[in-house]
Amino acid sequence: MKRRMQKTTTKTVGCPQEDRTESENNEGVQIFMWISENSLVTVQPTLGNLLEWMMSPENLTKAIKQVRKNKGAGGVDGMDVEALLPYLQNHQDELIESIMEGTYRPNPVRRVEIPKDNGKKRQLGIPTVVDRVIQQAISQVLTTIYDPKFSESSYGFRQHRSAHDAVRKVKELVTRGHKYSVDLDLEKFFDTVNHSKLLEVMSRTIKDGRVVSLISRYLNAGVMKGRKYEESTKGVPQGGPLSPILSNIMLNELDEELERRGHEFVRYADDRMILCGSKRGAERICESITKYIECKLYLKVNREKTQTGKINKGIKYLGYQFHVKDGICRLGVHAKTQKKLKSKIKELTMRSNGVSFSKRKRSIKAYMRGWMEYYKETELISFMVRIDSWYRRRLRMCIWKSWKKPITRFRNLIKCGIKKSIARSCANARQGFWRMAGGMVLHKAMSNENLRKAGYPCLMDYYSLLHVE
Repeated sequence: MKRRMQKTTTKTVGCPQEDRTESENNEGVQIFMWISENSLVTVQPTLGNLLEWMMSPENLTKAIKQVRKNKGAGGVDGMDVEALLPYLQNHQDELIESIMEGTYRPNPVRRVEIPKDNGKKRQLGIPTVVDRVIQQAISQVLTTIYDPKFSESSYGFRQHRSAHDAVRKVKELVTRGHKYSVDLDLEKFFDTVNHSKLLEVMSRTIKDGRVVSLISRYLNAGVMKGRKYEESTKGVPQGGPLSPILSNIMLNELDEELERRGHEFVRYADDRMILCGSKRGAERICESITKYIECKLYLKVNREKTQTGKINKGIKYLGYQFHVKDGICRLGVHAKTQKKLKSKIKELTMRSNGVSFSKRKRSIKAYMRGWMEYYKETELISFMVRIDSWYRRRLRMCIWKSWKKPITRFRNLIKCGIKKSIARSCANARQGFWRMAGGMVLHKAMSNENLRKAGYPCLMDYYSLLHVE
């Protein structure tokens, strides 16, 4: 295929010229160059020539930059991100030509499993870096087309929207009186998406059959688990650039149905909460929407995890919990999230994990900063104060154990301002590490301020930074 060039003609393909209300020139309009019957022509993007739009130099360049920025592991061919540019320099025209002619066949994704909080494993599919570029190019164009069509109550995988926005929306709806909720859980959503239904939904908007066919080939590319190949007859593998936009396209069907019925809801990716004003209403909505999901979208609702009830009865959404006080909804940290936080801090402050103190500090800082950045909307300050107190005691325990010998403990206590008589008695004490860490001597020697100066932050430090007026 001939290499694309700069615009050299005014002949335009794919855009009617009569009865136009815009300016008659192309100023301010994104256009692309293509070869048609051995002549170079201007192609303006329409829903009928999306493949040219996706494979345009501008769009591909943007996709390559994004893939390189994201980095990530290689796929089944072993090629890493660093080898991407040299490969494309030698095979770009050949690759694009095969895509345009419909002969390109994507590689199977590499199966990777990561543990979940409940002990199960989440399945990821890692495409090759070349396939990631093509998927990214497709995703960029689909996002431009579909994002304006998505519901205002959808917050996942969308620009300028976040989980915090979703939580704030729930808070607003509860304050307005929607105090009962349906917390819908779709069972293994990304692994059970019906390909035929997804393609049918896309075909209503995407009129370029070549694009639908290319996406279909990606959905059916298969999976390599070790050296074993498995067919992919359903699902949208998580791990590739296409899965977020395809999942939003599929779940937007349910968004539109809920809006048609007049229900208030919030969705972040496949986590959805429907809110209403009564317990009976929540149960009725749960029953009818479950039928719609299973009969119309061919997805499965996990009835064990789907909850209905009053919003302040332990309902969890995106790690947060909600409670109403004086008619105003307030945000807290769910009990399961609290338990997970304590478990992680315990892991980072183990006495015998063989980690150096410098590495321990870095790990604690990174985890606490990330945790507090996500849960900054919480108003449960008393919980964080309790966690900080427990966490600092664990730090004192680790430091006390690291001093090992009585003479080392004696000298370090003296350096920390403890009197010699008290330091000598404490250094030769026979109590266990945890008990010693709770005593007044170590609390004074390793005070909160001293620990902070030594580079050990706490949750309230980060909370204060995030809420400076």
